[in-house]
Amino acid sequence: MGGGEEEGALFETKVAKGRKWYKLYTCSVFTGICMIWVYRATHIPIKDGEEEKKKMMMWALWIGLFAAEIWFGLYWLLTQSVRWNPVYRHTYKERLSKRYKDNLPGVDVFVCTADPTVEPPIMVINTVLSVMAYDYPTEKLSVYLSDDGGSELTFYALLEASTFAKIWLPFCKKFKVEPRSPAAYFKLLESIGPQDGLEGVEWLATKSLYKEMENKINGAVERGSVPHNIRKQHKAFSEWNIATTPRDHHAILQILIDGRDKNAIDDEGFVLPTLVYMAREKRPHHHHNFKAGAMNSLLRASSEISNGGVILNVDCDMYSNNCETTKDALCFFMDEEKGHEFAYVQLPQHFDNITKNDIYGNRMRIAFEVDFHGLDGHGGPLYVGSGCYHRRESLCGKKFDPDRKVKFRVTKRNFQVNTSTLEEKAKTLISCTYEDNTEWGKEMGLKYGCPVEDVITGLSIQCRGWKSIYFNPPRSGFLGVAPLTLAQTLVQQKRWSEGDFQIFLSKYCPFIYGYKRIKLGLQIGYSMYCLWAPCAFPILYYVIIPSVALLHGISLFPNVSDIWFAPFAYVMAATSIYSLWEALMVGETVKGWWNETRIWLYKRLASYPFAFIDTLLKLVGVSKSAFVITAKVADEEVLNRYEQEIIEFGSSSPSMFTILYTLAMLNLLCLLGGVKRLVLDEAGEMSSMLVQLIICGSITLINMPIYQAMFFRTDGGCVPMSLTFTSLGLAMLAYIIPM
Repeated sequence: MGGGEEEGALFETKVAKGRKWYKLYTCSVFTGICMIWVYRATHIPIKDGEEEKKKMMMWALWIGLFAAEIWFGLYWLLTQSVRWNPVYRHTYKERLSKRYKDNLPGVDVFVCTADPTVEPPIMVINTVLSVMAYDYPTEKLSVYLSDDGGSELTFYALLEASTFAKIWLPFCKKFKVEPRSPAAYFKLLESIGPQDGLEGVEWLATKSLYKEMENKINGAVERGSVPHNIRKQHKAFSEWNIATTPRDHHAILQILIDGRDKNAIDDEGFVLPTLVYMAREKRPHHHHNFKAGAMNSLLRASSEISNGGVILNVDCDMYSNNCETTKDALCFFMDEEKGHEFAYVQLPQHFDNITKNDIYGNRMRIAFEVDFHGLDGHGGPLYVGSGCYHRRESLCGKKFDPDRKVKFRVTKRNFQVNTSTLEEKAKTLISCTYEDNTEWGKEMGLKYGCPVEDVITGLSIQCRGWKSIYFNPPRSGFLGVAPLTLAQTLVQQKRWSEGDFQIFLSKYCPFIYGYKRIKLGLQIGYSMYCLWAPCAFPILYYVIIPSVALLHGISLFPNVSDIWFAPFAYVMAATSIYSLWEALMVGETVKGWWNETRIWLYKRLASYPFAFIDTLLKLVGVSKSAFVITAKVADEEVLNRYEQEIIEFGSSSPSMFTILYTLAMLNLLCLLGGVKRLVLDEAGEMSSMLVQLIICGSITLINMPIYQAMFFRTDGGCVPMSLTFTSLGLAMLAYIIPM
């Protein structure tokens, strides 16, 4: 099935095969879940003659498990919605090139950065250079860098990149370089070395020039200032003569390369893409709305300068790894039959610094290789904030009109207005008061007021009638930097789950806002992510209660010889085996799957509880939304441990880690105490405690890295002694408190 039935469709859609076996598995597991519910409802263990307190305690424990198992079953059903009808897309770029060779739309690329200390300028300009070098007509390509930190260091880096682009772009085209981030490309070929002949000579010369630029930029960053002789060479540095801070600065906009200028050419004489630096005005008394505010400022500024019909936005650490993704995206937008229906094309987020076994589960392979294909089958994936091509009009609030097939118009640049005038006009659009009493952040542009502005914006676009596309090319479109520590991972997950839960509790709840606007399957798919935070409490209950009950010799599950043992055994075994099989099918290793399972648990124990609580506090007005930037750099020791796949615990985020350490110690003590009781005191009770032994034993096995970091490691990533004693003391309460 293609974008059109005619032979010349620009894309093809294929439905996944072999779904009968999957549906049989789903039905069998759900039957087992229902049997577990029946068991809980009909076997409450209250015996006549027992003390009233003991009756109430057993009733409370049992009902707690029942409630947790109801949640697990219902949430499991939500996760199956994205596996029911996955689809896969294939594009025909050669047809696009033949059909629209001279009529391709303008493309504006938005790159966002906010803090040069956690997002190094050299990393930022590598992303910029990679998108400037796209295999796309350069006269129709414009690249914008939004610097929310208003840093002259970032501007200086971009200024250097604008000069290096004159060498880098022709080099990429001549030798078909991939990837087109200079740092990534030269790192990739370090072990191979230069080729012989002309390519080898140019390779060495280009690498030398890149290293020279890199040293200049890194030197300025280390000094904390741009050299005086450089400042004198470009008038734009006068913008920083006035005292500025990241939270308090005037609007700065500089067109470093004007694509209209006949002299803006590379070393081979070809036109360079337009390159623009933007730092929107920020004042302490005006809320700047984080990344969403920066994106909306870019939308307005770019409409004045280039006004491309297609917008690509990427995070500053997400460099282009595939120079043809723009043409891939246009195959969807420009398909004659279906193209007018699509608002955005989302590509997966992949990373180039993931270890072999992905110790922090940041690859998110199941999400991008399974979930998003399923969402695509229901009408389109979520917008995830980076690596996404947008139709400008849909992002600016336009509703989909099924009776109007909108074609991209060829962007005509205004050659009558000089660069300085264009800059001044654009500056007026990025002042901190421009959006006052307007629809920006509400019905226009990205939505405000939510930590996951991307997800809520994508949902709003789809509810206006548009569809979206998930495209997962054989060669990754973008590669970024994944968190290098457990703390960074947990904080990032806390922000995501908090934002998603805020959506669920707001007027944008997928089941309410999306009712009759998007398919039920897509509503369920969104809710799967929006309900991450509440998952914390059933998991916390299951991690604590069965283990403590094991310690005290209280059975909460059926005896092995009981017929009711079968559904518990089947559901636990079937879901675990399927999870492993699914991970292996998308290229994960067995150890990688185990690491992902560990992080799956840690997110629910440490990130999601705080996300849930903070969301409720925001609802009652106690706290406000904040945006925490994930650091893209780490010191050498941390990096070495990461590359060796040694988990970084350390002393950061003590609240999150105290929960993890305490629960790890609790389950270790309960396992040891429970085994002692069963082996030495109550050997005949083993069969009634088997499920609890499996649960407690699995949790203990998952937490082996914590025990190693507590008792055996001495490096900087080990558990601080103070937290070890604190968690041990809290865990010992399981022995003291009667059950």
